[in-house]
Amino acid sequence: MSWPALYAQLVGANRHSTSLGKVWLSVFFIFRVMVLVVAAESVWGDEQSDFTCNTLQPGCENVCYDQFFPVSHIRLWCLQLVFVSTPTLLVATYVAYQNHKDKKKLLQNSGRAGFLSSKGQEEALDTLKKRRLPIAGGLWWTYFCSLVFRLLFEGGFMYALYVVYDGFQMPRLVQCDQWPCPNLVDCFISRPTEKTIFTVFMATASSICMVLNLAELTYLVAKAVTRSLCVQQGETAK
Repeated sequence: MSWPALYAQLVGANRHSTSLGKVWLSVFFIFRVMVLVVAAESVWGDEQSDFTCNTLQPGCENVCYDQFFPVSHIRLWCLQLVFVSTPTLLVATYVAYQNHKDKKKLLQNSGRAGFLSSKGQEEALDTLKKRRLPIAGGLWWTYFCSLVFRLLFEGGFMYALYVVYDGFQMPRLVQCDQWPCPNLVDCFISRPTEKTIFTVFMATASSICMVLNLAELTYLVAKAVTRSLCVQQGETAK
């Protein structure tokens, strides 16, 4: 699936989200996907070709590169974006299921009653397709779970990036003594400052998305509690 196709899927599901969810989608695509596609891939394009070590020993550079770059930043970020966006498809699946169920019910009722013309039936189905479901009941739980999974994936990938590369700063010089290197050799990373800036930027964008997800979770819980209290007060008044 291409990024535009993923965007179309997320926008469709995002019609049923809160205002914070719409802000999250904008940050996700503008500051993460667009930056990754337009800029970051060109910065890491020379990652292996320009990784040089002060040795002529065959295989030494490859071994040292594998030691310090077990997973490419670009591939790790791509995986992160795919995993983080996947929970939103849970909401899209639930909405599609609910629309299918309501469409089936509408067709059955109109078939029994025979009161809807062909044009009226098409209009009713079109309205059903374009409606915005309220975040309550099953959709609330689906949306809540998608936010929890999103937070877990964001935090997990940020932690993995920090652990694998021992922080978000790219060193200029790394030392390697792996076999078949003859001794301790110095290896130099291409454009370390630029790569550090992009790494910090992507980590910051990921943190902003986590804050938005946490705020949306808090909003959903607060809204559900308020709704429950209003219902209880209404029943007590009766």
